[in-house]
Amino acid sequence: MKSVRIALTCVVIAMMASSALAQSKGNAKLSGKIVDEQGQPVADAVVRMQMAGQTEMMTAKSDKKGEWSVKGLAEGQWRVMVGKDGVEMANQVTEIRNSSPAPLTITLAKPAPKVDPTVEINTESQKAATLAQAGKFAEARKIYEDLLVKYPAVYQIEGFIARTYAAENNTTEAMKHLKINQEKEPANVDLKLLEADLLMASGDKAGSKAILDGLDMTQVKDPFPFVNSAITMINDGKADEAVVSLTKLIAQFPTVQELYYYRGRAYVAAQKLPEAKADLDKFVAEAPPGTKEVTDAKRILDQINAKK
Repeated sequence: MKSVRIALTCVVIAMMASSALAQSKGNAKLSGKIVDEQGQPVADAVVRMQMAGQTEMMTAKSDKKGEWSVKGLAEGQWRVMVGKDGVEMANQVTEIRNSSPAPLTITLAKPAPKVDPTVEINTESQKAATLAQAGKFAEARKIYEDLLVKYPAVYQIEGFIARTYAAENNTTEAMKHLKINQEKEPANVDLKLLEADLLMASGDKAGSKAILDGLDMTQVKDPFPFVNSAITMINDGKADEAVVSLTKLIAQFPTVQELYYYRGRAYVAAQKLPEAKADLDKFVAEAPPGTKEVTDAKRILDQINAKK
């Protein structure tokens, strides 16, 4: 009995398919022409037709004149789909009510040029950076937030938002946005440096130091998170450790004059006055005059010289 049921099922399916096929078949013929936006014929465009409620697809291809035709169609509603590489796909519905319906003229348009988001992102980011440099962090952040709404896949914008919050000393919000960026770029050194800065600002000195100690110095572009860490070492009575850290920084950034100032202060705290004097003399000679650090360096040098 089982084999009989299977056979009967196959017969029923075949009858249903045949019935559906029959519903699409008829005596009508639909023809038309495919043109471009300038009205010129489009050759080799593929025309596919499907009757409403049916699965069968009728196909044709346009000739050199852009003309095509499909025979053997039943009366009813048909969806006509036309496409070709390099142009947009056209899709329309037509009603066939007699054996010789009016020809269709279908226009294929060229696809809209793809917009490179990099241009807009770079332009807007430059505006935001200019605002941030002027201390207008909320305005800069608004630009970044608008970009993120438009381009949610560009996760690097989260890092820029984090920096605006960091500049406002809002470590909680800065860390939240930073973590989103770090999930995508866990090895990014700049992001790790920002995280170290935020941890230091929140009072987690050990966490900040752990991040800095684990970085490859050759990949570091900004020495100042390390400077903050060195200042903390000096304040915590670890002047010798600060000297070691700042010496590594000077090897990596020999032209950053502020590093000599901070190492000079570390040497003072470590009671190594000749070394301190050498660094502070170099800093005063080469740094822009009139800055707070230069004034402080001269004061320390006067104290060192008075002890001789």
